[in-house]
Amino acid sequence: MAERADVVFVDGVRTPFGRAGDKGMYWNTRADDLAVKAITGLLERNPSLPKDRVDDVAIAATTQQGDQGLTLGRTAAILAGLPMTVPGFAIDRMCAGAMTAVTTTGAGIGFGQYDVVIAGGVEHMGRHPMGLDADPNPRFLTEKLVAADALNMGNTAERLHDRFPALTKERADRFGMRSQQKVQAAYEAGHIQPDLVSVAIRTDTGWGLATEDEGRRPETTMEGLAALKTPFRPHGRVSAGNASPLTDGATAAILASSDAAKELGLSVKMRMVSFGFAGVEPEVMGIGPIPSTEKALKRAGLTIDDIGLFELNEAFAVQVLSLLDHFGIDDDDPRVNPWGGAIAIGHPLAASGVRLMIQLARQFELHPEVRYGLTAMCVGLGQGGSVIWENPHHKRYGKGR
Repeated sequence: MAERADVVFVDGVRTPFGRAGDKGMYWNTRADDLAVKAITGLLERNPSLPKDRVDDVAIAATTQQGDQGLTLGRTAAILAGLPMTVPGFAIDRMCAGAMTAVTTTGAGIGFGQYDVVIAGGVEHMGRHPMGLDADPNPRFLTEKLVAADALNMGNTAERLHDRFPALTKERADRFGMRSQQKVQAAYEAGHIQPDLVSVAIRTDTGWGLATEDEGRRPETTMEGLAALKTPFRPHGRVSAGNASPLTDGATAAILASSDAAKELGLSVKMRMVSFGFAGVEPEVMGIGPIPSTEKALKRAGLTIDDIGLFELNEAFAVQVLSLLDHFGIDDDDPRVNPWGGAIAIGHPLAASGVRLMIQLARQFELHPEVRYGLTAMCVGLGQGGSVIWENPHHKRYGKGR
């Protein structure tokens, strides 16, 4: 019988994230090609991994149709040049798709059934807007199970402002502005670029190369944010300045057992400690990471005070602020999203979970004094997902391992 194994995050990469729609850099790029580019870039960075040693490939997408359908993990694996013997599958947990790809395959490693896996996600929101062609069961409305606008994420964010009056628009705008500033500072310091895989793109003016995230607005000011429209309700609090933009992009990561990583000479950037998923009312889906984080902490035998770095997905500023308030963490706590987040970088739904992990892994290298970090996100239809990671560079391990 297989023994339980330590699960390690070996490496992760992503494409630059582009604005969704016909003005975005990926308008003429297929969704599956973005996923393939992330996987091939990942394999090129880890040449000591024999391709036939990959046990499974899990690629997530929220709107699984057209060039974003057809069992993405399998089709992307074949297109990326992995042997036909390597299987694959697709995952959908809306925004937490890539996160679920990691936890699902990671659990397989922990149970001793996999040695090495590739997990990631892709979302081409320009080609495949969320919910396109979906046919929700009429019982949701006739039986009043879910409000009619619960799939409108902006409305769910407005409800968080309603529920928690301390979460003001000014706080949300300030958080959004700081996200833009922190992402720009991280770019200028060279922290983001090493994990980006360039993508050839075709535009009206010819061929080009996508090398950076497209939607950044480092010049953002509080005055400018205050003047933005609130599209989800008159005199509302959610605007384009304190929410993530619609985005295209892909991510991919290698996970392995610690024994397999040692055998194959693979790096160990993080160790998976625990994870949790939780459900909440879809109308207030933004509070989902609160119970999922409590679940993950409990399973790890830790408290929030043990977490030294937080990578929280900024679907909306108010959603992150609700978690910070719940746990008694300051809006400007330096442990939280030190390189900014999705308000500036973008949130290509099913891809974002691994983007959080990529940034946390980099920060672990810079902060050997930190032992534990958290990646967490809210999820459409009223869910939250959280993964706790341990830093292999922590003094407990000497100089790392």
